[in-house]
Order: sequence, then C-alpha cells, then structure tokens
Amino acid sequence: MTLLDEILARKAQEVAARRAELPERELEGRLADAPRGGRLEDALSPAGGPVRIIAEVKRASPSAGAIDARLDAPAQAARYAEAGAAAISVLTDGPGFGGSLDDLAAARARVGIPLLRKDFVLERYQLLEARVRGADAALLIVSALPGDLLRRRLDDCEALGLSALVEVHDLAEAEVALAAGARIVGVNNRDLRTFRVDLAASESVLPALPAGVRGVSESGIRTPADVARLRRAGAANFLVGEALVRAPDPGALLAELQAAR
Repeated sequence: MTLLDEILARKAQEVAARRAELPERELEGRLADAPRGGRLEDALSPAGGPVRIIAEVKRASPSAGAIDARLDAPAQAARYAEAGAAAISVLTDGPGFGGSLDDLAAARARVGIPLLRKDFVLERYQLLEARVRGADAALLIVSALPGDLLRRRLDDCEALGLSALVEVHDLAEAEVALAAGARIVGVNNRDLRTFRVDLAASESVLPALPAGVRGVSESGIRTPADVARLRRAGAANFLVGEALVRAPDPGALLAELQAAR
C-alpha cells in the first residue's frame, strides 16, 4: 500500500464522520449564504503568458514534515494577496498538512481573490464543504479518482459553481483529465507514489495541453531559476507553498518569482 492509498483510506473515514455530524442536506442549506471571490480560470494565464502564482497556505506536509506549525492562515493569505498572488491555495487536510476548513473560512474573510481548497477530494460532500466555507475552486487528483469518479466530481464542481484544478503527474493522467473535461490541469512534479520531485514532469506535460486549457506547475518550485526553467516549457502558472511559508519575507519572494523570465 502506498502513502497515497493510506491517505485516501483515512480521508474516507474522516468524510464519513463529518457527514454523520453534519448531514449533506443541512450543508446544502447553507449554500445560499456562501461567500465567494472570483473564478480561478480568470486569474490564470494561457501558456506563455505572464507569470501567475497560486500561493499556498500550509503548516506541514508528509514529505517535509513540520514547516510552520504556528502559521496564521488568514494573515498569511493576506500577505500573499497584498503581494499580488493570483489566487490562494489553502490546505484543509489535518493529519498530513496541519490544515482545516476553519483555515479556509478565515482566509475567505480576509481576501477577495480566488481560493482553492486543496485536499484529497473523494466525494461531493467535500465539494459542498469547500463551497460553504468560501472556496472558489477545489483540487481533484486523477490518481485518487479512478473510473468515472473524476467526471462525476467535475460535474459536481460545475453544479456548485466551483472551478476544478485537476492534478496529474504524467501524460497518461493528463489524457484522462482532458477526456473527463478538465479546463485547468495542474502538473504535480511530486510523484504521490514515491514523493520524489522532478520538475521534468511539468516540462513533459505542459507543452502537450491543448490551447484553452490552463496549465499549472505544482511542487518543487522554490526559486526564480525554477520558474525560469519551466517558462521555457511554456509554463505560466505556478502553485508554490513550502518556499513561501519558509521565506522570511514571502511577499518579496513572490515578487521575485513573478518577475522570473
């Protein structure tokens, strides 16, 4: 069993427990009052366009361990927004990343730019949670949603007014994402089976995406040199987390990444 398999098994149990506490119908009743920012698609660039950064709020990760256990999620989100981030990703997984849905809601109260719920989404219930807490988009991972589950979750996102960032690691997964109707494809440079990071994943997949599909390079992007390297493959959008959280001045690093050529 891989680490991803373990995470997904835990996630299924977590969702079942939350649904028992707050039934889906009751959650649906809160949709009308759900706050929103803007569409993630509108915040991103086409291939070769200006650099856009999805800045991530995260306290830890399975690969890096603790990054900043005391990180103030809404304050960090505000720093990112003030520094010109195109959107903000908020980790809501607790055991692996130290996040929560409360972080998402608190970030929504502080910033008006698009918010992405980053978690291991398996069920429509989690998309309802995301929308009620103020998310404008949700992460869908191809390797976590086999068969027709990806298409079903994409349909759920559409119905709930959520954008979907569909995450792949290689060309085969990109074909699955595109066949299901993905309009934003994130290339995770980290292999979720081994947790090895290689920017070559983005260099392989991003040039193969059709015009009209927004591509995002994720994981392992730490320096302007990393951005410049991926720009040569046509990358325009980057999801950056650990490097920004560790930076003494995240706004300054964000500006450097945006200026990379």
